[in-house]
Amino acid sequence: MMQTAGRKFLYGDAALAKIPSPRLEIRRVPCLKDNYGWILRCPETGTIGLVDTPEAGPLLRELKANYDGRVDFILNTHHHWDHTGGNKEIKAATHCRVIGPGRDGQIDGLDKTVEGGDEFKFGDLTVKVYDLPGHTRGHVGYHFPEANAFFCGDTLFVLGCGRMFEGTKGQFWSTLQKIRSLPKETVMFCAHEYSQSNAKFARYVDPANECLKTASDVITDMRSRGEATVPSMLADELLCNPFLRVNDEAVQKRAAELTKTQAHDLSDVFAQVRLLKDSF
Repeated sequence: MMQTAGRKFLYGDAALAKIPSPRLEIRRVPCLKDNYGWILRCPETGTIGLVDTPEAGPLLRELKANYDGRVDFILNTHHHWDHTGGNKEIKAATHCRVIGPGRDGQIDGLDKTVEGGDEFKFGDLTVKVYDLPGHTRGHVGYHFPEANAFFCGDTLFVLGCGRMFEGTKGQFWSTLQKIRSLPKETVMFCAHEYSQSNAKFARYVDPANECLKTASDVITDMRSRGEATVPSMLADELLCNPFLRVNDEAVQKRAAELTKTQAHDLSDVFAQVRLLKDSF
């Protein structure tokens, strides 16, 4: 955490500490090369869940060490293997239920399908499902409004966003507008540790952004100490993440200059910035 001109930028454990206690306990579990799985526990009821299962081993070990090996639910955000790879083994070991987006149609063994607008209970907490097409067509996010927590999978990263594998530029920009409309105090839980490389690109496409310079320094310092930079605060992403700032004139001008193309609407600007990141 660093303070510049009166502003503090919160990443990793500092952002995690903003989750209202004791509404929801959240544990970050590193998996694979740069993935995170998330273990959730409702203190009121003892309900335990996972958000995405990149691989079974680390999650099962963490469950055994801290939760008596028990889990009630897996919540999948989308079908990619590095988010569902542990489903089968964890379900076999714990007999948990698997919840995920039915529109993806590519997640085996779902016990319950969800889509945007659905709500369900996780312990005594309400979970609101958001459709987040763009990275994949069926991608969803899970919002815990009473805990100010939003699990966005590969839709939004710290200072970045996911690649546009299946969706359209219009869908992805509409998705990011949904995220922009969340309360600014929302804590954003993405699924990958891409923050340092994202910061380099963000400064390339938004070089005059003083808040971004400070945030980038915070991230560089944290990563030099081996600290996780996920989760992050939506308020900070709104100030620093170029994919949430395509309505800013400076980002628009820079994107047009670098791509040598003319945008006709904000989805075009988003597509310009995404194209630049793809080849950065």
